[in-house]
Order: sequence, then structure tokens, then C-alpha cells
Amino acid sequence: MAAEAAAPRRQSTRFLLLYALASAGGAIAYVPFLTLLLPARMADLAGAADVEWLGYSTFLGAVVASIGGIVFGWLSDRTGDRRGWIAGGLLLAILLLLAVPLAKDVTALVAIIVAWQLALNMMLGPLAAWGGDLVPDEQKGLLGGLLALSPALGAWSGALVTLPGVVSLEQRLVVIAALMALAILPALLAGRPQPFPELIQREAEGEAAKQPAQPAVRMWLARLLVQIAEAALFAYLYFWFRSIDPAMGDHEKAGIFSIALTIAVPVALLAGRWADRNDRPFTPLILAAALSSVGLVGMALAGDAASAKAAYLGFGIATTVFLSLHSGQMLRVLPRPERRGRDLGLFNLTNTIPSLIMPWLTISLVPSFGFSTLFLLLAGLAGCAVLLLATLPRRV
Repeated sequence: MAAEAAAPRRQSTRFLLLYALASAGGAIAYVPFLTLLLPARMADLAGAADVEWLGYSTFLGAVVASIGGIVFGWLSDRTGDRRGWIAGGLLLAILLLLAVPLAKDVTALVAIIVAWQLALNMMLGPLAAWGGDLVPDEQKGLLGGLLALSPALGAWSGALVTLPGVVSLEQRLVVIAALMALAILPALLAGRPQPFPELIQREAEGEAAKQPAQPAVRMWLARLLVQIAEAALFAYLYFWFRSIDPAMGDHEKAGIFSIALTIAVPVALLAGRWADRNDRPFTPLILAAALSSVGLVGMALAGDAASAKAAYLGFGIATTVFLSLHSGQMLRVLPRPERRGRDLGLFNLTNTIPSLIMPWLTISLVPSFGFSTLFLLLAGLAGCAVLLLATLPRRV
């Protein structure tokens, strides 16, 4: 009886699966919309100035997403009601998504996009904090592994909205909205999570002051460095493959991207489970960041299509595994549970800052020195992430 009492309680598998599906709801929304549907709509309204206006909307959206993640995370901390903010953000995001065809000029479209980004982060900020409230440290590796579903489902949703029978913009937006609701509502309505009061209790001021902030800073910097590499490849992968093999078709490029995201799911799950069972939360992160760096070196040295594909698959799988597992393990390093939503909003800056850094980095290097120099620099950044994580204490 004493051994059973001492055994750590675990969150139900049912809730973990539904929570991972809900977390994927954001990717299901923004991947097909921002990469496929928004550029097409912008081209219709802006004509020859579509690239310029798309750049404006991307920049403003990143700024608003950064602010929204912090503000709505903080508000959910203050109110103690994560589900209400998640549901409200979902409703507003769906309504604004369906309003996109109503925009008759570029200014109106940009305004809708900015408001949509704000609503999306009204949902995603509290959703991330909700996981920290309900998943104990002993299951954070598994949680991170399950979160690898997000990029994969985002890519697969893009395939769904471009099926031959779904042709109009209105139809495609309705499909995205329906997929969002189907992903997020089950966790809100039927998740039935077990409560973990010890994960959300407020610390006394004296105890809170003792909580170390350095592990959180190291985790933040490590993710930022890897995210810069991921953002550069996400934006310029098409052009790099074209420079290696001009005959490579768009379908083949998209297929390589999807394969990497799909393979990453079981790899992340296995790595996360191993981390939980062996109480080594940061070891898979270190290995994944190291493999990302090796993959980038391979891409820099690739001279033919076969070696380029192999190197990218290594990089893509390792990076997706890293980012997914990091999302679970960073919950253990936040110093104050009562500020979890706000602090996760600050962590979310690692997703938006690279979008501001990456274009200038690429423009500065690629025209003069080529993609190989860019990839070697990114490999160095991933290597710095390895050093930051390798010097973390095992227990934080």
C-alpha cells in the first residue's frame, strides 16, 4: 500500500490523445491557410503587388501572434479558466476564417488576417498552458512525442483542402474550419482529465524566489536556434531543391516534406517514452539537435538530388522530433506555475522571432555565398543548441 501511495499519478491516455489532437488544431488551421489559400487570395486582390502585401500581412501577423500569445496566456492565468479562452478563440478564429472571402480589397484582407492571428493565439496560448496544468513530469516525454502529430496533421490537412472536388475558396475555408473544430472540441467536451492540483498551486513568495530561471532561459535559446534553421528551410526548401535538381517536380518536393513529418511521429513517440521511463528528459533533445546539425552539414555538401533528399530527410525528421519533444519538456522548466500561460507566451516568441530574422539572414548570405554557406551557419546554430542543452542539470 505504501508503494502504491508513493507511485506517481498519471494522466489518462484518453486525455493525452485528445489534447495532442487539439494542439494539432492550430497547425491544421494555419498550415494550409497561410501557405496555400492566403497567397492565392492575396494574388486575386493585390495583383502584381501580391508578394509585397503578403509580406506585410506575414510580418503584422507574426507581431500580433507574439503579443496575443503572451496576453491571452496571462489572462488565462489570471482567470484560472483555460477552457473558456480556448473555446472563445476557436469560435472567433472560425468566424474570421469564413470572413476571408468577404474582403473586397487588400486592406480589409490584411485586417482580417491580423484579427485571425490574434484569435488563433487566444486559443493556442491557454491551450499550451492547459497541458502544463494537467500532465505530470513523468509523462512530459510522451506528451512531446504526441505533439509531433501537429506538423504532420498540418501537412495532411493541406492535401485535404486541395482535393479535386474542393475547388472554391469558400469550400476550402469551410473544410479548414470543420477540421479545426473536429480537432479541438473533443478535448474540451469529452477529455475528462484527472486534476493535478500540485501542478497549478501557487508558490509562496520565498519559495518562488528560489525557483531557477536559468534552465528556462537555456531551453528558450536552444529552441530559438533550432527554429531559425527550421524557418529558413520551410521558406526556401523549394528554391534549394530547384538549385540541386531543376527537373524535380513540385509534387516530389512536397512528398519529401510530408515523409519527413510522418516518420517523425513514431520516432518522437519512442524517444519521448524512453525519456520518461529512464528519467532522462533532455537526452533526446540533445541527440535530435545534434542530428539536425549533421543533416544541415550534409545538405551543405550535397551535390546531387539523392544526397540532397537523404540529408534533408535526416534534418527534417530530427528537427520535428526536437521541436515536439521540446514543447513537452519546456513545461517542466517554467519557474512559476501561476504564470505558466504568460511564460509560455514568451516561449512562443521562439516561433515568431525566426520569421523576422530568417529573411534578412537568407538575403545576406545566399545571393553572394550560396545555400551551402547558409546551411553551415545554421548547422553551427543547431550545434550551439546542443551545448546549451548538454549543460542542463538532469533534474530541474
